[in-house]
Amino acid sequence: MHLVSVITVNYNQPEVTEALLQSVISKNDYQAIQMIVVDNGSDQNPVTNWKIKFPWVHFVRSEKNLGFAAGNNLGIREATGDYLFLINNDTEVTPGLIGRLANQLEQHPQIGIISPKIKYFDTPDVIQYAGFTSMNYYSARNECIGQFEKDNGQYDHLTGKTGFAHGAAMMVRKCALRKAGLMPEQFFLYYEELDWCDHFKRAGYEIWVDTQAVIYHKESVSTGKNSMLKTYFMNRNRMLYIRRNAPFFKQVIFYLHFLFLVTPRNLIAYLRENNLAYVRIMFRSIWWNFTNPTSSQYLGYPTEMK
Repeated sequence: MHLVSVITVNYNQPEVTEALLQSVISKNDYQAIQMIVVDNGSDQNPVTNWKIKFPWVHFVRSEKNLGFAAGNNLGIREATGDYLFLINNDTEVTPGLIGRLANQLEQHPQIGIISPKIKYFDTPDVIQYAGFTSMNYYSARNECIGQFEKDNGQYDHLTGKTGFAHGAAMMVRKCALRKAGLMPEQFFLYYEELDWCDHFKRAGYEIWVDTQAVIYHKESVSTGKNSMLKTYFMNRNRMLYIRRNAPFFKQVIFYLHFLFLVTPRNLIAYLRENNLAYVRIMFRSIWWNFTNPTSSQYLGYPTEMK
């Protein structure tokens, strides 16, 4: 039985993280796990109390919010498992989940990352993720298979290769990670798992989904469905992802599409809503890409979005 290091990142959501830990206690039936919780610069440090409540968990504390990727990387550096299961703190596991994913990695050495089917916690019969289509590098768009559909088993035959893993739940083969590298920290939030998957593919590994394994996700607990933070990073990182992964000709087509179609459309919508703050955020997200190289790290965000 392979040791699985389960890694999650907390930021100002101690109750949400505790609910995840309770679900691991009550529902997980895979015995060989190492549980790692990274507190990513929460305003109030919860680790002291957690060590008393959850003595079986290994805690890591950062004094500042490093972002999703860097927070996970702190946990990865502490992990001793052959497989690393990175899950959002706003998820809850199900019986058989960890063991099934670990078994897939054991049986299929070509897998670098595998995600389970993800369903919405508040509407547990509705799918959030059953795989991703391939990326269209001309527009930086792809489709999340099954999202918002009622789960009638219609995607259970899709277990196998998929376009990308889902950042809310990814089990990673450690030896593949050594070749592909750590999660790219310059994204800070959003698109980092897509970039990471591309690096695993270039290292010779496949990305899989197992639609027989299920995890429940409390979507948008961290950032909200609409926020300046989300708007900034979704636009900034969409460009960054293409800069880092698309061939040159496809990059040129994307820039034309994004700058002369997507950006004006969004700006018109913000102006109609008299939402000047979002106009500034849009321009800032674009300008960042003209002033930062693709390999630079960005470990913070504009103060007005905190």
